[in-house]
Amino acid sequence: MNLESRAVSPARFLAVGYVIVIIIGTILLSLPIATAGEQGLNLLDALFTATSATAVTGLIVVDTGSYFSLFGQSVILLLIQIGGLGFMTSSTILALLLGRKINLNERIIIQEELNYFNLDGLINLVRYVSLLTFGIELLGAVLLFLRFIFTYSASKAAYYSVFHAISAFCNAGFALWADSLEAFSGELYVNLIITSLFIIGGIGFAVIADLYRKRSLNNLSLNTKLVLTVTISLILLGSLVIFALESFNPATLQYSSLKERVIAAYFQGVTPRTAGFNTIPIGKMTEASLFFTIILMFIGASPGSTGGGLKTTTIGALLAVVYSLAQGSDEVELFKRRLGRATIYKALAVIIISLFWILVVTMVLTITEEANFLAVLFESVSAYGTVGLSTGVTGDLSSIGRVMIILSMFLGRVGPLTLAIAIGEKERQGKLRYPEEKILIG
Repeated sequence: MNLESRAVSPARFLAVGYVIVIIIGTILLSLPIATAGEQGLNLLDALFTATSATAVTGLIVVDTGSYFSLFGQSVILLLIQIGGLGFMTSSTILALLLGRKINLNERIIIQEELNYFNLDGLINLVRYVSLLTFGIELLGAVLLFLRFIFTYSASKAAYYSVFHAISAFCNAGFALWADSLEAFSGELYVNLIITSLFIIGGIGFAVIADLYRKRSLNNLSLNTKLVLTVTISLILLGSLVIFALESFNPATLQYSSLKERVIAAYFQGVTPRTAGFNTIPIGKMTEASLFFTIILMFIGASPGSTGGGLKTTTIGALLAVVYSLAQGSDEVELFKRRLGRATIYKALAVIIISLFWILVVTMVLTITEEANFLAVLFESVSAYGTVGLSTGVTGDLSSIGRVMIILSMFLGRVGPLTLAIAIGEKERQGKLRYPEEKILIG
């Protein structure tokens, strides 16, 4: 983890770190011992699975519960944990356990990975993040165990509880059942535990730390207020829209009771925020629901969290820009605070580059895959947003299609972060400033 020179770009260091983790995971998953029948997994599928786990996406080309052995599932779980915490954060935790000091350059990389504003108290934040993560995952596992013990043996119930608690908190979406969580569609207990885990994991460690320290809504930072506002709004909107669109769909919720429809709509309304689990068959949802889910997947979770996507603060900032323009104001204001132009430029750049990549991948998949356009677009956004939901085309992807999805998952985990680091570097004041001239917009 040692970084000897400031000349090494933090973005490049992180990207290489994730590549190394994925390569090691690929090698381990391709071993015969990693599969249930010891038949092994071909290199491309092993790479796909390792990338999906490290990028905490959840897209799969083979069934996790039946195809992989206990060793293979353990490798996937470890990759999920590393991907959820972050490569540099995981490395720092290991270094601290070994009694090694963290130098300044390494602290800078951790700062960038966690999207933290300054270097003060950064190592304490890493300790806090690790304790919070393992504590919440343990609590989630215990609560799930209390339900699973009625269905499975004690050892299997414990294993399933730990696996799904980690997968949920890290927003990975990997499940040991072939139909994800469809068997628990109407169970409020399991639904609340799983959604609580990935919602907490998806709001970001800095937000949780701010809530813990301030404990007062008025004293919260602008970032925390914006994350909570957008998150709560999307949870309510997502649940209501899915309920309205799927309540009369005979293939999903039409024949369910009102209670089951409410629970399923709530779960399916929040899971596109990069969680990746599903309690109703995605491929049987209405086209309107699928398109709405694409929008939610594109937005994703919050900065510095275990989730991916465009991020809630990015959308919040752009909505604030639109509102300010509509009001005829040159200043972008939120909660009696003003957003700087650099922040707005970063938000615009992230959206444009993300849209460009998704369009490229979608276009390629429409050529290489035998699937309708909506299913292909759904798959592209799910991969880039590190969500993991699928209409069922993942396992049938061609080699080219799998490579494109692998790249999307990797860029979804590393790309936006790399872009934020590149744009967020120290501004350089140029000696020459050109005259301003207007162009026509709209």
